[in-house]
Amino acid sequence: MTTSISDPVVERFVAAVNAGDETAFTAVLTEDATMSDDGSERDLAAWTEKEIFSPKANGRMKIVDASDDGRTLVVDYTNDTWGTMRTRWVFTVTGDRISRFETGQAPA
Repeated sequence: MTTSISDPVVERFVAAVNAGDETAFTAVLTEDATMSDDGSERDLAAWTEKEIFSPKANGRMKIVDASDDGRTLVVDYTNDTWGTMRTRWVFTVTGDRISRFETGQAPA
């Protein structure tokens, strides 16, 4: 595993989250993108607003490990609501956008 992201689409996703740039974040997703959190399907817009982009969230991703050509990440994810959690993110990239991501607690 490595801490650098080799997939440029996933790299744009992480950069958008860390910059708090909701416009760039939306641009990296397909129009019909979906997501899950800890195995439960979530409304992508509502979840990202609550967990990443609201002023109370202020989400940030610090890459710990990357694998699967940069499409699977282990991240220390921090937001102002929950603090820092070790999480796993798996991305489905379609063309030059992300069509799905799954996140949840990383195995210990």
